[in-house]
Amino acid sequence: MDLNNSDSLSGWPLFPGDIVEYPRNKYFSHFGVYYGERDGVPYVAHLTCRDSDTKLLLYGRALRSEVKLDPLELLGKKYKVNNMLDDTHPPRDFHGVVKPAIEDMMGREVTFDILFHNSEHQATLFRYGVKKSEQIDEIYKYIMPAWKKLFKEKQL
Repeated sequence: MDLNNSDSLSGWPLFPGDIVEYPRNKYFSHFGVYYGERDGVPYVAHLTCRDSDTKLLLYGRALRSEVKLDPLELLGKKYKVNNMLDDTHPPRDFHGVVKPAIEDMMGREVTFDILFHNSEHQATLFRYGVKKSEQIDEIYKYIMPAWKKLFKEKQL
């Protein structure tokens, strides 16, 4: 997953239902699902904070979040298709399942939780019907041994 490789950045062909990954920093990316075009403008459905009051996450949570449709490049100029679970989970039909699920979620209040319900979880839930965050799984590899040690020492 080399986001610095120009072959994998903006310009990649997108199909409705594809997961779009936007690099944010060395460790994290933001994810959405390509929705298609409206009046010639490509859109992405993604989980985001509702208003400026909730942009500061408290303990990795934002209580007032929602699924929104935004223009593809509004979320960032650098992005790539990352259908990361295609080898293990069949993608769901976009028009019959994914698009109605997106439309049903739009405007609903959702709790964003960096560990249990972030933009990657939401994107995989739409595409595959499975909540998964590979970036959080990667972090667990590092924090779980520390947590186990603290738990064993009765400090957690």
